[in-house]
Amino acid sequence: MAPLITQEEAHRLGALTDPKDIEALVERAWQARLERFGDATDMCSLVNAKSGGCAEDCGFCAQSRFADAETPMHAMMEPEQILEHARAAEAAGAHRFCMVTQGQGLSRRDFQKFLDGVALVARETNLKRCASIGHMSVARALQLKEAGVQRVHHNVETAESYYDEVATTVRYEGRLRTIDAVKEAGLETCVGGILNLGETPAQRVEMAFQLAEINPTSVPINLLIPKAGTKFGEREMMNPWEAVQWVAIFRLILPDALFRLCGGRVQNLAELQPLAVKAGVNGVMMGNFLTTLGNTPQEDRDMFTDLGLNIARQPDNGANPRPDNRSGWMTGETPNVVETYLDDAGRATGDPTDAGGTFEVRLWDPSKQLRYAKKQKDKVA
Repeated sequence: MAPLITQEEAHRLGALTDPKDIEALVERAWQARLERFGDATDMCSLVNAKSGGCAEDCGFCAQSRFADAETPMHAMMEPEQILEHARAAEAAGAHRFCMVTQGQGLSRRDFQKFLDGVALVARETNLKRCASIGHMSVARALQLKEAGVQRVHHNVETAESYYDEVATTVRYEGRLRTIDAVKEAGLETCVGGILNLGETPAQRVEMAFQLAEINPTSVPINLLIPKAGTKFGEREMMNPWEAVQWVAIFRLILPDALFRLCGGRVQNLAELQPLAVKAGVNGVMMGNFLTTLGNTPQEDRDMFTDLGLNIARQPDNGANPRPDNRSGWMTGETPNVVETYLDDAGRATGDPTDAGGTFEVRLWDPSKQLRYAKKQKDKVA
């Protein structure tokens, strides 16, 4: 993808401080987004399918065994549990569903559970399917594709020149090899990172142009949530105007990528979330994140519809991994999976007014659905 601005201009835009200048930058990014994607959106939700006890030392993550922080803990979910979360995501209005596991790889047993869960989601929902399971070979990427995965997420996290400050057990080159394996398997790529890890503005520009060389389908932007006990736990939250500013700059450097705001947007952006959406975002990670809470699904939907954007799905069982609701791309009505469920329950009892008892959608809530445990560190004599 060809950037719309040079590195020199990106550095100049990164030095802006006046909100009026940043609003002008946002308008420029908004026009670039509309020219390429129209009113299309790409709303995502996720499930933390395996959590805690990660052997890697990523400085932003409480799941790392090197962090002295409370850690959400649970083993690999069963396929039926993954499907339950996918159905909740669909009912909340998500277009796609990302199944995430901690660490840089899965055992053979856990990988098979993951594949079985993907197959269930592909068969039983109208969601597009994404996976985030760490490093992988071409062979594993092909297995994911066969099961029904369409896009694989694997962040570079930060600029290559700053990477060693963020992680040492996972090499930057290894991340690029995984991204190449995903591409070789014919899958779409989702590659982004985290802002506010202590990188300089120049390194943010470096990261954006490195992403442009990778040319991912999707770019998730995360904003650090400092967590006590992690390497970056003492940092301040990112200034919301600064966060909006950099979303817009990244959009101008990566004009053809699908942008989504993910972890940390609620805490860092607060009431400026809608302005960040206007800075060029295609979608957000709806609802809750890996270990933290987010907006309600309705709040997320409203941020996009208030800008005149289309958040409807199309009945293709997620067959087209790119945005499926750009004006004129497809026709048809989006299926109402909840209404269908209630209708089926009524037919089963012979009473059309019978909704089959109480129907409850359970959204992913890490504050209630995860147990936390302190890490046991080896003591030095």
